[in-house]
Amino acid sequence: MSAFSDPFQQARQEAGVMQCPFHGENITMILRHEDVRKAAKDWQTFSSDAPFRVPIPSEEEVRSMRQLPIETNPPEHTAYREIVEPFFQRAKDPAVIAQVESLISGMITQALERDSIEIVNEFALPVQSRALTYLLNVPESEGETWIGWGIHVFKVTGGEFKKGSVLEDYLHAAFDHAEANPGTDFFSALTQADYQGRKLTREECMGFANLAFAGGRDTIIHTISCALGHMAEHPEALEYLRADPKRITLASEEFFRVFMPLTHIGRVCPADTDVNGVTVKAGERISLAWASANFDEAAFPAPQEIRLDRKPNPHISFGFGTHLCLGAPHARLILRSLLKICCERVKSISILKAEERMEHEATFDRKLGYDSLNAKITAL
Repeated sequence: MSAFSDPFQQARQEAGVMQCPFHGENITMILRHEDVRKAAKDWQTFSSDAPFRVPIPSEEEVRSMRQLPIETNPPEHTAYREIVEPFFQRAKDPAVIAQVESLISGMITQALERDSIEIVNEFALPVQSRALTYLLNVPESEGETWIGWGIHVFKVTGGEFKKGSVLEDYLHAAFDHAEANPGTDFFSALTQADYQGRKLTREECMGFANLAFAGGRDTIIHTISCALGHMAEHPEALEYLRADPKRITLASEEFFRVFMPLTHIGRVCPADTDVNGVTVKAGERISLAWASANFDEAAFPAPQEIRLDRKPNPHISFGFGTHLCLGAPHARLILRSLLKICCERVKSISILKAEERMEHEATFDRKLGYDSLNAKITAL
């Protein structure tokens, strides 16, 4: 992938904010690392209690329920989060770790047997989908259905967005099955959960599941693809990790910092608020620009350099504060396992053809990794 650009650098250094129109709404983006972290912790001023408005652009057209727990504030957020946290902590279970490592090793074996493999759809997507089955404690065969949805879960097969997407149809069926045949899986846990002395409504169950499927999909697929692309373009990076696999932990955090698929996330100001000299009216949105904060020179020396030994590395690719990503341990497990197995089994990665993915907005263009990446993976 060609050199990284930082479309926020000048605005970050000069004003600390940037105003950008998104689908008719002018949103003030908070750009500096310190400011983003402060705002992420200040949920009273910058509220997440805003159904459909936390993602940018908004998602009223592609889902019909509030995502939980991300679109709530404490104390509701805290109580909601406790319901599903045990499933996301499964990524620290030795049995799940072994499953993920076996999955990735098998995928590498298949890749080594082929003359070429398309990394995004034929490698990263299957890894993400099958690994999610271990987290949600459902049969791995369910992952094949999820692979069939493609990269974006809010699109039907034909590629068009619609209300009540293929994801929602699937989730309703999964909850119907869980209610009739309760087990120890994610869907059953939600149908049986106690929330403030009552059962969750179907809409609440759907809100949890919607986020579980949509939230980490792009992050994991994107980071796998970009990490393999980087090691293809910089074979010395793979050799550096192979020389001492203990380096993988720091390296993976640097990959998460640099290869951040989510540019920003929205918050709503309940009252008129001054944001670095810009007045944001009550009911208007600001955004926490993770991608800008991760390249802030004040927090990261030479931020455009990929330093696999970067320490400290206070990146905020998994958010910050109350809404710290539940799926972070899972994402870390997948990437670290991939790097470990590449060190053990892969001699080299060669890019045969790459199509870069770009984000085009009114006031910035940002590289987002690959739409496709054809590569040859050679055995050690």
